[in-house]
Formats: sequence, structure tokens, C-alpha cells
Amino acid sequence: MCGICGIVDFDGCPVDAKTIHRMADTLWHRGPDGAGYHFEPHVGLGHRRLSIIDIDNGRQPISNEDETIWTVFNGEIYNYLDLRSQLQSKGHIFRTNSDTEVIVHLYEELGEECFVQLRGMFALALWDRKRNQILLARDRVGKKPLFYFHDRSRLVFGSELKSVSAGCVSGFNLNATALADYFAFQYVPAPKSIYREVRKVPAAHYIVFSENGSRQHAYWDLSFAQVEDRSEDEWCESLRQSLLETVRVRLMSEVPLGSFLSGGLDSSAVVACMAQIMDTPPNAFTVDFKEEGYSEAEHARTLADHVGACHHEETVRPDATDVVERLVWHYDEPFADSSAIPTYYVSKAAREHVTVALSGDGGDENFAGYKRYAREVEDSALRAKFPVSLRRNLFAPLGRWCPPGSGGSRIFRSKSFLQRVGDGPLEGYLRRVSSPRHIRESLFSGDLLHELHDYDPLEQFREHYNRANTEDALSRIQYLDVKTYLTDDICVKVDRASMAVSLEVRAPLLDHRLMELAARMPSCLKFKDRVAKYIFKRAFSNMFPKGFLERRKQGFTVPIAEWFRGELREHAREVLFAPDDLLNLGTLRNLWDRHQSHVHDYSAILWTVYMLRRWQARFMYSSIAAKAQMPSFTHV
Repeated sequence: MCGICGIVDFDGCPVDAKTIHRMADTLWHRGPDGAGYHFEPHVGLGHRRLSIIDIDNGRQPISNEDETIWTVFNGEIYNYLDLRSQLQSKGHIFRTNSDTEVIVHLYEELGEECFVQLRGMFALALWDRKRNQILLARDRVGKKPLFYFHDRSRLVFGSELKSVSAGCVSGFNLNATALADYFAFQYVPAPKSIYREVRKVPAAHYIVFSENGSRQHAYWDLSFAQVEDRSEDEWCESLRQSLLETVRVRLMSEVPLGSFLSGGLDSSAVVACMAQIMDTPPNAFTVDFKEEGYSEAEHARTLADHVGACHHEETVRPDATDVVERLVWHYDEPFADSSAIPTYYVSKAAREHVTVALSGDGGDENFAGYKRYAREVEDSALRAKFPVSLRRNLFAPLGRWCPPGSGGSRIFRSKSFLQRVGDGPLEGYLRRVSSPRHIRESLFSGDLLHELHDYDPLEQFREHYNRANTEDALSRIQYLDVKTYLTDDICVKVDRASMAVSLEVRAPLLDHRLMELAARMPSCLKFKDRVAKYIFKRAFSNMFPKGFLERRKQGFTVPIAEWFRGELREHAREVLFAPDDLLNLGTLRNLWDRHQSHVHDYSAILWTVYMLRRWQARFMYSSIAAKAQMPSFTHV
């Protein structure tokens, strides 16, 4: 795993080597094992390396035979040996045994069609001297990040925002619509970044930059259109074989390797598969939190004992203020998924023993494991009891008109019923994944509301929803999750938290072949008889201890609500109410007071504001030079 960066000036202006070195230095944590550079008069490429494969010779940047094509690459290509063999049979000459070198020769052979052949996770840049162009590309679900600044004549790119900042002379301006997106979803969805001037390469896309501008292409999409008719037994066998194979290819490593083990279904299935494949017991890593109701360590122990894994368990008492400061620096943008904290701690625990860890990410998106999927199935059955005209013309307007109430009140239950019946599948989904519009807009200052005009963050989700090539309601929201929440929350969370400690994380359940298999399964097998992930549980039930699958799903979370009322209270009060021109402090004070008095749990929106404030202090109110330096932290 690595960090990449670079500058191309299409006006022919020279690229300063010190700037490229400074950009690469900001990515030290992503590649502590070494640095590499390539310079031409108007091109500079930088690379920080975390050595996993071909440790001795796999240094980057890497070129083709005549050095007309160069690449810097972050990720792993799991089918690189097959591709290498094919390319050698066509006369290509290799100087290393790395997966990176396969990319330049594959591009020589196939041009822009090369990305379809890559199986793995990646963010990369390909400089083509003959065509005077550079290509930026990301893997299919965005496991690896890639940011860029482009002003027609000059391209600056990097694995992280801070690297791009270090390569630009002037500062950046806050993107108001990205801020509105953040308050709606707790993250900034691609292709936006929190800055107006910087964008993200979308997942499953590549962008070609040249003196004529840029053009963007999608090279992959997940299709739910081809549902296959198989028996449950056949699906179970296919799923078992597919996961075993995706785990097997991810065991490729020249350094110590293990797996996260939360105690949940997905990471447990991955560890169980590792135990079947490996000749030695797999290393499995669990973090335990002392707060009651926030630990699955007992289940992780049970699973590890059952499959014979070498279990490493660490009980942590998070230092909330210190770890937040650390994560703010690594995430670069406001990011309010609080599960970043346990993800950081389990990454840190694993890194003390291994350099590569497998994870269970992707199981919920592929096999309908989130509560919102169950709610959609239930709501679809409820909506079917009423005529469409009645739902649209009566229930939906009443649901919008009915004032919000508290969680246990009759008015809340009435509003909830009217919304569930009146909303369509997309509206119901959006209501569940976004913060309430009346709350977030009441938090915005008048100036911010004026700048936003009538901007609605949910419209971009509607665009994804309409592109899903299926009429099945459950499959459509699964597709929507893959395009948004999975890419811009889950993958971002894991990448930044693991790279903060220089740990590579691989996700077998996000292998595109397994995802395509899951998309061909009928949705009725993913949620059946009120059982979420039905087919996944049935396929792997024999791998688990008796009773392991009967417990309720538990999220990977920390007690944010309790922190705001306890150990974080005084610090959070000081942070939250710093005056600025973005937020309405009166509304914020009301939310804070109601949370403190236990009238309502407003921890999610308060955490959203808190993480924004910490980001502002680190990035908005500091210079570009300051951003480029790794801040000092107390020991965590």
C-alpha cells in the first residue's frame, strides 16, 4: 500500500522537485518504507512505499521498456501473475516481480481498456509521454482515494487532500454544497471535496488529462438486471466457493498478514475461510470497549476458538480528544462516522503484529444486512395495502405536514406511519440515511442558506437511484449504497484509519466478481422470512459455532451520546460554540441543552458539528505549509 502524488504542467512550465518531495512527505504514513520520484521538464511524480510484494525491487515510479510510460500506483492487483504471463507471451519484458509493472505493460497493450482487466484495489496515475497525457484511475468501489486540482493547464494530484494542498501555491475555498452534503450524510460524497477547487476521481472511473482539457469515463458498473434462477443449495455452494477464492487471492503477501475480527458475521466468515485455506492459524484482531453494549469481543473469542485462529484482543479506553485530533488530520475533510474511532484502534492493534489485514467490509451492502433494508421490505408490504393515489395524494402530504415529535410520542408514531406509507422506496431510504432536513437547515446561518439557495443534497442520490438497471426496490437501494455510502463512508473510513498506522487492509467481500455474483441473486434470498442476509448466513452456517447466528446485529460503534454527557462534555462545549459565519449558534445551543437533559439523543448531529469544528481548527484556520506537516500527538 502506498501514497502517490504528482504535477503535470501542460503549458510546459517546469515542475519544482522540492514541491513534489513536499507533497510526498505529507503521505509518509501511507508509505514509511521508502520514497521514489520521476521528473521530466514539465512532469513530476512522487511515491511513498509500504512494501508488500517484491520488497527488494518493487520501487516506484515504474516505466515500460523505453520509459515512455510511467506509473505511480497505490493498491494491490490480485490477478497480476496471470496478466504478467499473458503480457510476457506477447513480448513484454519485465524488470521486477511487482504488480505495479504489470500496469504499464497492460496499458501499452490495451490503452484505456486496461482498467477492466485489473482485479483488486487501486488508485493510480499513468503518464504517457508520447501522447502528452496522464490518466488517473480508481478501483471499482473506491477502496483507494485519489484527489486532484485541475485548472486546464496544470494538474496536481495526490492520495490525500493535504498532498494536493502541498502542491498548490494558493489556498482553497470552502465548498458550500459539499458542506451541506456533509451535514446530510456525515461525509462528503464524490466527486466533490470539501474545497471548491479540488475533486475526487469517482470510483470505477478514469480521467484523461491533456493540453486539450480532460475527459472522464466509467469502466465498470454493478448490474442487478440478470437475476439467475438457482436453488438455495446451488447459491450457497457458489457463495462459499466465491468467498474462499476471494480470500485465497488476498493472502498474497511477503509480510505478516492477519484479519480484523469484530465478532460480527462478515469478519467471522472471512476468518473462518482463512482458517480453512492457511497452513497455520490465522492471526485475528479484536478491540474491546469497556462500555456496556458496545463490545462483541466475547463473540469474537468464541469464533476464534471454534476455527482455531490465533486471537489477539485489546481492551481500550479511547482518549476521545486526542484520537479525534489524530483522525481529523488523516481524514482531511469533515468526516462524522464515529466508527472511525474503533476502526483506528483495531488497525493500530493489528499493526503491532502484521502489515496486512483482511476485513469483512461489504457484507451488509451485498447481502442486505442493514436495518434500512429490512425496513424497506416491511414498508413495501405496508404500501401495497393502499392504492397508489391514496398514498400520493393523502398520506404523503400529511406526512410532510405533520410536525416532528419525540421518539415515543403519539404524534411521532403518526408521522412515522404516514411517511412509511406515503413515501416511495427512494424517499424512505433517503429519510433513513440522512439527518432530518429541518434540523440541519436550522443549524445553517443565514449567509450559508443564501449561498446554498435551494440546493438539496438528496438529489445526487436520486441520480444514482435512477441509474440502477432493476425494478426491484431492495436491489435499487443496495445499488445506491454501493455508489454512495460504501464508497464515500465505509471505504474512506477504513482507508484513512488503517493508513494512519501504515496498515494495508484488504476486503474479500468487495471483490468485484463476488459482488457481481451477489447482484445476480434474487433479493428475496437476501432478506427472507424477516431474516437479513439469509442466504449468506445459510451458506456459512456450518463454519460457525452453534447459536452464533441467532444474536442481534451489533454495529461497530462507540458511545458518543454518553461521551457528550460525560468525559467529552466540557471540551465539546468549548469546541462546539466557537463563533463563525457558518452555523446558527442558537439552534446549536438548543440541541445541546436538549441532549444534556436527556429529552432527545442529538449525539449524531452534535458529533457532525464537533468534527466540523475540529476540521476547521486544523485546516481552515491554518496555512498550507502547516497542513503539510504531520502534527505531534500524545500517545494513543
